[in-house]
Amino acid sequence: MKRLLPYLIISIIITVSCKNRGSVVDKEKYKQEIIQAEHDFAKMVKEQGMQAGFAFFADSNAVMRRADESLIIGKTAIEEHFGKSRYKDAILEWEVDFVDVAESGDLGYTYGRYTFVAKDSMGNLVKSAGVFHTVWKRQGDGTWRYVWD
Repeated sequence: MKRLLPYLIISIIITVSCKNRGSVVDKEKYKQEIIQAEHDFAKMVKEQGMQAGFAFFADSNAVMRRADESLIIGKTAIEEHFGKSRYKDAILEWEVDFVDVAESGDLGYTYGRYTFVAKDSMGNLVKSAGVFHTVWKRQGDGTWRYVWD
């Protein structure tokens, strides 16, 4: 439960702080845009690697939470992090289970399950799986970039 608390807090903040009036039609459209961004993100990671995908879809102020509870802050730091050799041949796949968007249409979030396969220091493949939670921000040009992952 402690691991889910930050995600619940972020979801509540998004829901409460973004209460501008928007139409239901627009909200559904934004949800579909976010789902498409997730699919495009996953496709880029699969085809071009984690460094390319995570850098491309990051907002300039994006923050990532690592498994050890440390944070990677900023697009440049995220790109550098995924440039490490550990991620070169790693496989990361995920599927969205849920998406919602603020009434204002400028923030949204997704969550779902992921699997990650990479070689350990001995060259053995190690698979891990878990739950992801991503907060998306609509950019001035209408595209969606993650601000929290």
